[in-house]
Amino acid sequence: MDGIKVLLLDIEGTTSSIKFVHDAMFPYVVSHVRSFLEKHWHEAECQEDVQELRKLAQQDKEEGVEGVVSIPDKADDEETDEETVRDSVASNVLWQMSSDRKSTALKQLQGHMWREAFSQGILKGHVYDDVVPVLQWWRANGGAIYIYSSGSVEAQKLLYGHSVQGNLLELLNGHFDTHIGVKLEAESYKKIAASITCDPCEILFLTDIIKEARAARKAGMKTCVVVRPGNQPLTAQDAAEFSIIHSFDELRQPGHQLC
Repeated sequence: MDGIKVLLLDIEGTTSSIKFVHDAMFPYVVSHVRSFLEKHWHEAECQEDVQELRKLAQQDKEEGVEGVVSIPDKADDEETDEETVRDSVASNVLWQMSSDRKSTALKQLQGHMWREAFSQGILKGHVYDDVVPVLQWWRANGGAIYIYSSGSVEAQKLLYGHSVQGNLLELLNGHFDTHIGVKLEAESYKKIAASITCDPCEILFLTDIIKEARAARKAGMKTCVVVRPGNQPLTAQDAAEFSIIHSFDELRQPGHQLC
């Protein structure tokens, strides 16, 4: 860890179980999106979410994306009733999720839904037991910690602010999501380094996704691939190419080699 000043952390499969995200957070959206839209439809925030989803749907349609669900605008067609528009929004959300899309528009609405669920105690964020002691150790020794996830910044703060281990936000210096760029592009990591005024070589990015690790390394960052139960298995080539850990505890071991 010599020369490292910043830990940049992924969430799914790194600090938190993929199972929690896929078995708790995503299903919550699927089962509650229609009732959520009906409840909050006339609120400005909800209408902003709808507008972003509508713009994306129009863009997808123009680009010929297969299966895209259009969202009509009541203002353009007086015969389109409110319920029809709401139903199309819900269908678009479900279509995007079934396609495993990570659009900013989708993440924004999901984040607002999760905010309600976390604040009501319906959801509590999963964080592996080995994570918090190491983050506390890192901060106590003067290091900084940032999160970079495809999930919205708001969703990130909800997960760590309402975790099974309490409010962990005080351990984090900041958050990044797809507004800074997608996680498979080196430019995104360069932007993060510039925004925190840190040389990329002084940043250690931890993730379970090999393609993300390659992008971060291309940007000049140090990388470490995290192996957790339920994560995508690594090939022999992947394991040889990157530093691998199975627990954050390994970061405290003297002489741990980083790639």
